[in-house]
Order: sequence, then C-alpha cells, then structure tokens
Amino acid sequence: MTSNRPLLGFGLPVSGPWATRETIIRVARRAEELGYASLWAYQRILSPADGRLGPAHRSVLDPAVALALAAGHTERIGLGTATVCAPFTSPAQLASTMASLDVVSGGRLTVGVGMGWLPEEHIAAGVPMERRGARFEEYLRCLQALWTQRPVEFSGEFYTVPASFLSPAPVQQPHPPILVGASAEPALRRAGRLAQGWIASSTHDSGTIARSVETVREGAMDAGRDPHTLRILARVVPDLWDNEAGPERRPFQGSTRQILADLERLGSDGATEVLLDLNLSPRVDRLSSHPREALAYAERVLDEFAPHR
Repeated sequence: MTSNRPLLGFGLPVSGPWATRETIIRVARRAEELGYASLWAYQRILSPADGRLGPAHRSVLDPAVALALAAGHTERIGLGTATVCAPFTSPAQLASTMASLDVVSGGRLTVGVGMGWLPEEHIAAGVPMERRGARFEEYLRCLQALWTQRPVEFSGEFYTVPASFLSPAPVQQPHPPILVGASAEPALRRAGRLAQGWIASSTHDSGTIARSVETVREGAMDAGRDPHTLRILARVVPDLWDNEAGPERRPFQGSTRQILADLERLGSDGATEVLLDLNLSPRVDRLSSHPREALAYAERVLDEFAPHR
C-alpha cells in the first residue's frame, strides 16, 4: 500500500436479486476480515416506470435496514449511507433513525445525505424541488441541532421542532459524521461549511475531483473551519479484468495493478476514502439472475483490493 491510497470501503449488496440477507452478511463479514474501513448502502425510494434509471435502481433495500443487519454481524468496520435523500423525511425522523443505528452499531455510523434530484420521488414525498438548496441547508442545521441540543428547539423557514428531547441520543459525540453528496459549486461549498465531508457520485468526472475537493475545502475555510479535517469519499464502480486493459480503457477498468493506480491517483487528488460499489456495476447487472455468480465476483474484488492483503 502506498501513502496515496485512500481508505477503502465496500458497497453492501442492496440492489437487485443479489441483495439478500445471506449475501449482505457474507460480504460484511468478509470486508471486515480483510481490513476494509467501511460498508455503505444507498437509497432509492422509487424507480420511474419508464426505466430511465436502469436496473441498479429498480429494487433497492432501505439503507438503514441493510446497515442494521450488517451491524449485527460485524464488530469494528464502519457503516455509512451514501446517500439518503434527507428532505424526503423530517429532520426529526432521520435524526432518530440514524441515532438508533449509531446505538446498535456501537458508534460506527457515518451519515451521508443528499437533497434528492429525482422528480418522481419529490412528488411522492410531497416536497417541492424549488429552493432545494435553501431547504437542504436548513435541514442540515436542524439535524445537527437535534443531535446536539438537549432539549432541542428549532424554528426555521422550512422546519420547526418544539422544545423536545430526541430519543435515543447518538453514541458518537457531538454527533455522527455527516457527509454531503453534491456536484454543483454552491453545494460543494455547503459541504465544506456545514458537514464533515463530501461524497462524490459514481458519475463524477474523475478528472475534476481535485478541483471539486478544492471547492469543498474553500467552503470550510470560508466558515473558519480546518479544511484538512474533512473526509472526501469517492464512489467507484470497478471493472476488474483478468488481464491488462488497453490504452482506451476507462478509469477503474482493467487489472488489479491498473485499478490500484487509479485509486492512488484519487488519493493524490484529495480523496481520503473510496467506496467500491458493485451495485452499480454492469457486470453484476448481467449476473443479476445468478446471484451466486454476482457474489463470487464481489468476493474476488474484495480479495484483490483487500487492505490487509
């Protein structure tokens, strides 16, 4: 391992036919055994009937449920959401759910949140897409107030919490780390100002990661915060080959050596952590009718990039 290699996390099997109790437990235990830093689950509430999101979003387990199952079968490995669409539930509801998950996991949770982008989900949740940024910023402030004030009382434009006690309180103090999924410049700066880090989406151009990290850190500096304490999580969909890929290969495609070099470049660009997520892999999608083969590929990827290897 080189100094530039970020901490590695792994996506729990939460999407499609391979998302079963057995595969979640098996992947979670193996990742912990091999020294991975974290396990992650993402949220997709609805998949539009026109199919534009693809099969990886058609059937997705609730992330809190999947992570609770993984928590019960591991002891040390970190757990995280990457991400949940925060405005689809009230801040108090999300604060309670995530605090409960922090309790049952023994304080291992990272809460990755985004403001949502799919119109169908906004309509179903009864949340307008207008002024999403302002709503989300207030949501983050309310969420942190719920976790840190006892009793809590919050009054804003979008959210109000009467003087109350949140039950339970999270194990981690002052609260579980919050990472914000974002891509636009104002949202990147918001992550630096208000959260403990940033999550880059799987579609984020790897060539622009360094600039995005710089923008997040500028947001932190503008708020008088230390930018170097921020966590930067990049989501990667590896395509592991038996042989070297040629010069036309895309990033994170090819042999173990080639993908490791890509991971090290991410570290050089400022990523502190990388999530290897096979839920979004076309190969796993092709194997969706054969969950055992999808699991076998996942175990190969786990072994090839194991931090303890």
